Amino acid sequence: MTAAYTELSSFFADLHIHIGRTGKGEPVKISGSRDLTFANIAKEATERKGIHLVGIIDCHSPGVQDDIRASLECGEMKELKDGGIAYKNTTVLLGSELEIREPGMGPAHLLAFFPDLETITSFTGWLEKRMKNVTLSSQRVYAPAKVLQEEVYARGGIVIPAHIFTPHRSVYGSCAPRLADVLDPELISAVELGLSADSEMAGWISELDKYTILTNSDAHSLGKIGREYNQLILREPSYREFEKALQGAEGRMVGANYGLNPRLGKYHRTYCGGCSYIIDESDTAVDRCPYCGSPKLVRGVLDRIISIADRPVPIVPEHRPPYHYQVPLEFIPGLGKAKLELLLRTFGTEMNILHRVPEGELAVVVGDELAGKIAAARSGTLLLESGGGGIYGKVAKSQT
Repeated sequence: MTAAYTELSSFFADLHIHIGRTGKGEPVKISGSRDLTFANIAKEATERKGIHLVGIIDCHSPGVQDDIRASLECGEMKELKDGGIAYKNTTVLLGSELEIREPGMGPAHLLAFFPDLETITSFTGWLEKRMKNVTLSSQRVYAPAKVLQEEVYARGGIVIPAHIFTPHRSVYGSCAPRLADVLDPELISAVELGLSADSEMAGWISELDKYTILTNSDAHSLGKIGREYNQLILREPSYREFEKALQGAEGRMVGANYGLNPRLGKYHRTYCGGCSYIIDESDTAVDRCPYCGSPKLVRGVLDRIISIADRPVPIVPEHRPPYHYQVPLEFIPGLGKAKLELLLRTFGTEMNILHRVPEGELAVVVGDELAGKIAAARSGTLLLESGGGGIYGKVAKSQT
C-alpha cells in the first residue's frame, strides 16, 4: 500500500482514464479497450507507468462500483481517510465523465470527482433518475448544467470541464464561446485542456486566467495512460491533497503540466473532410476548403480559439505552471515494443525513462540514436507534423 509521507513531494497524476469493461465483461466505455478494467488500470499506473494519482472517470457505473468493492474486500486495495483508493504506490480518484446540453447549445463533457465510494454511489442514485443508461460512460445528464454542478459540490465533489477546446463535446469547442454562458464559474475547480491545446493557447481567453489547468490523457487503452499528465506538489496522493493542489492551498499546487505539443493532437488545425487536407495556415477563418472548395471542415482547436478570443495576443498568468512539451514514448520512431520492454525491465517505469534516467544510461540499453530521440522527446525538440480532423500529428521522419 502507499507509503507514509511527512513532507511535500512531487507526484505524477493522470486524471482522465476510461473503463472499457467491468470485471464481468460488461461494456462501460464502448470505444475503450476490453482490458481497461478498474484493477488493470491501477496495476498499469503503478507498475508500468509510474503514475501516483490516477483518475478513473467511469466510477459512477454500478458494475465498476462492484469491481471496486471486490478489490477492497479482498484486501488488494484500501480506502484512504483523506479520500481515494490506494493500490501499492498509486491512489485512484473516483470520477465520472458526464455530458451536458443546454437549450440551443451543443454538448459538452464535464469531469466530476468524489472522495469515496459511498459518495459516488449515492451520486449514481441521483444520476440514474436523470440518465438513460447509468451503466455506460460519458452519458447525457437530463438536468440543467448548473444544477449538476450544485449536486456535485453539495456532496463534497469537484467539477472540471473536460478537453475544453476539442471540436466535439467541449465547452468552447461545441457548446458556447464563454464558459460562463453555460456553467457557474464559481463551481469549477480546474479546467482540462485536451490533447490539441496548451496553456499558452488558453491565454487567448481571459476568463480562464483564474483556473488551475490540467493536462490528462483521456486514455481509451492501457498504453495511452500517461501520454499527458501533471506534476503535483502534495503531502501524499489523496483526494483532499489533490483538492488543495487545485486551490493552490498550503503549498500544494500543480507544479507543471506535461503534454503533447498541440501539433500532435487530433484536432489542432482545421481539416477538410472533402480532400483530407490539414489546413495549417495563419488565416483559416474560411467556410470552404481553399484547396478543393468543400464546405466539410472540422474547425481546428487553434482556429476555434482565435475566433472566440477576447485578447489580441495570448497572456499566460504568472501563477500558471510551466507547460512542458513531451512526446510520449509510443510516438518515437524506431522505439518498438521489444525495445520499450527492454527499457522498462531495466529502468522500471515510463516516468523513470522520461524524467530520471540519464541519456548515457539509456544509450547503453538501446543505442545512441534512440537515446538521443528519447532525450529530444523529453525536451520537446523533436520536429513534428500537425494533426487535424481526428488524425493524430506525428513525429517527422526527417529531423533536419
